[in-house]
Parts: sequence; structure tokens; C-alpha cells
Amino acid sequence: MPSFDVVSEVDLHQLTNAVDQVSRIVANRFDFKGVDAGFEREERTITLHAEAEFQLDQMQDMLRSALIKCDIDPGAMEVGDPVGSGKLVRQAVTLRHGLDSAQCKTIVKTLKDAKLKVQAQIQGDQVRVTGKKRDDLQEAIALLRDSPVDVPLQFSNFRD
Repeated sequence: MPSFDVVSEVDLHQLTNAVDQVSRIVANRFDFKGVDAGFEREERTITLHAEAEFQLDQMQDMLRSALIKCDIDPGAMEVGDPVGSGKLVRQAVTLRHGLDSAQCKTIVKTLKDAKLKVQAQIQGDQVRVTGKKRDDLQEAIALLRDSPVDVPLQFSNFRD
């Protein structure tokens, strides 16, 4: 019986590439010459530091575009509040990973309300969708791409 998993994940290797790219951009930009500004990454948290808040806003925009280039949906970003300490301002950007139970229930409810010939079951932080035909699963994927869930969704482990 064909099936697939609905997940919300961030590829850590691509995240590393995006942070490295944006670090090089900041190092080469004229308006950041002589400014103590940069990025630090720990797992799924990126810490931005600069001398002023407007520079943090510029760095966020650069990070967002680098994430898009590395095929990471910027909708996964949760931007924290800027915190000033000494002459630097820091801001944490966390990338969401996994679906919480409310989001899983929303996905299951969306599939049931559409009356598609598929079954959805919650498995931890992902949803497994099964159906008798591949076409039904493709309809479910198309429906979920336009769903009201506020996190980026990926569809993995497609089995025939």
C-alpha cells in the first residue's frame, strides 16, 4: 500500500552552507567593513551579532536569502528579540524542526475534511499518510501544500 510521511525538517548540512555563505557576504560588504558583525551556529540556532540593530535587520535579510538559495524555507525561522550587551547587539534565530501535536492534528483534520481516500496517522513529530492509489497520495500532497499549517512541510519516504 503506497504511503509517505509529512515532516518539517531542516537539513543541517544546507544550514551550514547558508551560514557560511552569508558570513562571507558580510565580510565582503562595504557597509560592514570595520564593523564587528557575524554569525554563530549551534545545531538549529543561529546567533547574529552586530554593533547596531539596523545592521541585524540587514543581516536577517541576507540570512533569509541565503536560506532560500540553499533550499531551506525561511518560514521555519523564529526570530528572537535583539539583546544589547556592551557595544554589541545579539539576536537569536531558531529554525523549527518537527511538527508539534497541534500541527499534526491540523494536518490529519485537513485530510479528513477533504474526503480523500487516504488514511493519516500521527507518528511522533510526523504524519504518515497511506492510500490505495498513488494518485490519491498525490492529491493529498497537493492539498497539504496549500494547507493552513504555519510551518514548511516536506514529504519524505514515499513508498509504492
